[in-house]
Amino acid sequence: MKLVRQGKISYLQPQQRPADLVAGFTTRNGGVSRHPYNSLNLGFGTDDQRVNVEGNRATFSRAFDLSPHQLLTVKQVHGDDLLLIDEPNPDLSHFLTIKVDAIITNQPGIMLGVLTADCFPLLIWHKNNKIAAVIHAGWRGAANGLVGKVIETIHSHFGYPVNELVAAIGPGIGAHNYEVDRPVRDAFKQGSGYWDEIAKETRLGHWQLNIPLSCQLQLEKAGLKPQNIEIAKECTCCHPELFFSHRRDNGVSGRQLGFIQLL
Repeated sequence: MKLVRQGKISYLQPQQRPADLVAGFTTRNGGVSRHPYNSLNLGFGTDDQRVNVEGNRATFSRAFDLSPHQLLTVKQVHGDDLLLIDEPNPDLSHFLTIKVDAIITNQPGIMLGVLTADCFPLLIWHKNNKIAAVIHAGWRGAANGLVGKVIETIHSHFGYPVNELVAAIGPGIGAHNYEVDRPVRDAFKQGSGYWDEIAKETRLGHWQLNIPLSCQLQLEKAGLKPQNIEIAKECTCCHPELFFSHRRDNGVSGRQLGFIQLL
């Protein structure tokens, strides 16, 4: 991925993005929020002043010639439910409080977004057809197989060949900074997140967890070609100049945005 500038903001742009698709992962730079939410905090669920977040979202929207109401984020709850939008919706406000962690659409003009600050944002699109999806993948979503569920929904609802889908996994916390304990291990063991492949024991009852690898393995199992999966190299915890990090900042942090829009 490459770091690009758009208006006042900067973001990581996937390399395989086609011309009729807007997609990327924002950095924390270019907004108006003050410390510790400086500066482009896009999350209403923080203790930042709402007027600042609204201003930051307006700045983001202007960068892509959008009206603020075209940016759709939902109430993320670390679950495995998803929202499917397959018909025109001139008013997106009724989606804002829906409790889901993934959105799929074939409708142009809607900027889908997921907010993160260590969890991993995923973007999915089809090479030739109009389909786009965003996923919020924390350890619960990864353990519950949310990634595979999204791919299956795209295939079953729209009929698109899975091997023609493309995915970009955005920046999140690296395994070297992400240690988990037995409850997380148990959730993966009972779920479908490839625990044995992604966990490395560091001491008794504690493991380093590689969530982007879990997402990659789920994508490949679902049928995506490895060459169609791009993974950001940056760790949110290691780059305070670029990203918010919930763990690094002891829970007092802003949110960056993974976003995708069909033109």
